[in-house]
Amino acid sequence: MATILRFPLVAATLLAGACVGILLGLGQMPVAQATATIYALTMAAYRAVSMLRELFRGRWGIDLLAVTAIASTLVVGEYIASLIIVLMLTGGDALEEFAHGRATRELKNLLERAPRTAHRETPGNPVEEVPVGSVRSGDTLLVKPSEIVPVDGILLSPAGTFDESSLTGESLPVEHREGGALLSGAVNGEEAVRMVASATAADSQYSRIVALVQEAAASRAPTVRLADRYAVPFTIFAFLLAGIAWFITQDPERFAQVLVVATPCPLLIAAPVAFLAGTSRAAHSGIIIKNARTLEQLARVRTAVFDKTGTLTHGRPTLHDIQVSLVAAQGMSPSLILQLAASAEQSSSHVLASSVIDAARSRGLPLLPVSSASEHATQGVTAACGDQTVVVGKADFVGSATTGFEKAVLASGQLGVYVGVDGQFAGTLIMSDPLRGNALATLAQLRRLGVRETMLLTGDTRSTASHIAAEAGITRVLADCLPADKVAAVAELDDPPVMMVGDGVNDAPVLAAADVGIAMGAKGATAASESADVVIMLDDLSKVAVAVDIGRHTIHIARTSIWTGILLSVGLMTMAAYGFVPAVAGALLQELVDLATILNALRALGHRRMPGADSSELVPPSQPRKLDHDFRP
Repeated sequence: MATILRFPLVAATLLAGACVGILLGLGQMPVAQATATIYALTMAAYRAVSMLRELFRGRWGIDLLAVTAIASTLVVGEYIASLIIVLMLTGGDALEEFAHGRATRELKNLLERAPRTAHRETPGNPVEEVPVGSVRSGDTLLVKPSEIVPVDGILLSPAGTFDESSLTGESLPVEHREGGALLSGAVNGEEAVRMVASATAADSQYSRIVALVQEAAASRAPTVRLADRYAVPFTIFAFLLAGIAWFITQDPERFAQVLVVATPCPLLIAAPVAFLAGTSRAAHSGIIIKNARTLEQLARVRTAVFDKTGTLTHGRPTLHDIQVSLVAAQGMSPSLILQLAASAEQSSSHVLASSVIDAARSRGLPLLPVSSASEHATQGVTAACGDQTVVVGKADFVGSATTGFEKAVLASGQLGVYVGVDGQFAGTLIMSDPLRGNALATLAQLRRLGVRETMLLTGDTRSTASHIAAEAGITRVLADCLPADKVAAVAELDDPPVMMVGDGVNDAPVLAAADVGIAMGAKGATAASESADVVIMLDDLSKVAVAVDIGRHTIHIARTSIWTGILLSVGLMTMAAYGFVPAVAGALLQELVDLATILNALRALGHRRMPGADSSELVPPSQPRKLDHDFRP
């Protein structure tokens, strides 16, 4: 009964066919023909109204062929064929709904898992269940076992384990400690935890993902629009061939026979289904592709440009050494330099700041209180720590603010964080940020997927950038770049489409300027993810190659489905024009063509294993990351 209610036109057509079959069995051929004629004409009128609606949307041709085919088969007495055509059309709608459902399965799962309620704690009152929309930043929430985290927030409990697979594609549970960032949409483990909301439901991560996915599902790719345009010449060709066959043979049945096999649903269904399937497959892998056009651009990428910090490298450098200046004030030790630098970096949002602070804490050095601070974007920070004024940052920045400055001698792959105290140069923190373990495999995979040129764009020094590029096998390097320099460099590349991969707020302009902008690990990099065309939710470089592979696979499937449908239909029309395909047989064959091409479109859901791209070298999702600027050498 549920199926009948879901597909009433299919049920009605089958019922009409059964009635016609019974009447024929009883020898009531005129009544059977009248029944079939009335029903087929009614459905033809219904499709004609649908055709007019499509005309106003700029899509036409296929319904015109179908309505004409129904009418022509009735005129020549092929009423059984007309019923089969009606069944083909109504069944095609049902098949489209099925294919659409299969293609958007992952997207629907995202929508169905959207948090709807939350358990809010208020002082002196029992825990209350409230709609997730009423949660405000600062509310204390209880997340029960196996419950979905309702909004973004901070963990208050000592520890918790969460399933973030729907957000990042990472299948393994992620453990967070007290103070760790929690993402809405993650599933809590076996123990209840407490958290404090840091955003409303509308501003939380899960809502942003759902919005991006809905935008992608609603968009139409050039290949889909191209399929619409195929309908016009295909319709003209079908009518011409049918008219020529009728004129040469003087047999009106030939006209009907040709049109019966000239109603290819693949032009209307197969391409959109393939694109939805590709988008769904990407979402399952933790890759949000914002629009269908991007899938087509990914398939054609010829140049790949990478930021360095947090993209080709982990973005979490470690302290290698501390050099004390020869002219440093008496009593200035390596530990004191690190302690002062870390204290000043408390006021910085730079990725290096957290690394310096981590290095101090790992050595048991307490951070000093900061009474005032001022950050100079991409250059450094000046802070009053206790009774001392500390400057930390790039060589030029610290050198201009101190006396006795000495530039450190750095090995390849190292960078220096310079420190000055009370106007005098104190020393240098030598840090390094190694290449990601899967960078080489990912770049090799991109070359196998058709990327001909790779380039490194970074605000880091030439020596450090060249070291990383040499390790990764990238020949073109542009270092010491400001955001505007990156945009200009991408615009000058002469082998489009250009794909830019970055993860920092300073990458936002160039991500928007590239043909395809990919934001890496964008759970925290809001500006980058808003500017990008593709958002990778897991901090895994290999997902870049996966995104390109999905684009290529999806476009191949979509075009194959379109051309398979067209060529098979043209072949059947030619055979029908010569009288080899009777109307009833033609209607049945055309239904098989439709089924084959749509099932082929669903192959875009398939997960192909790509050799070479290893995602084992990941930054643990439990480690919160700050917005990234290029390293301050």
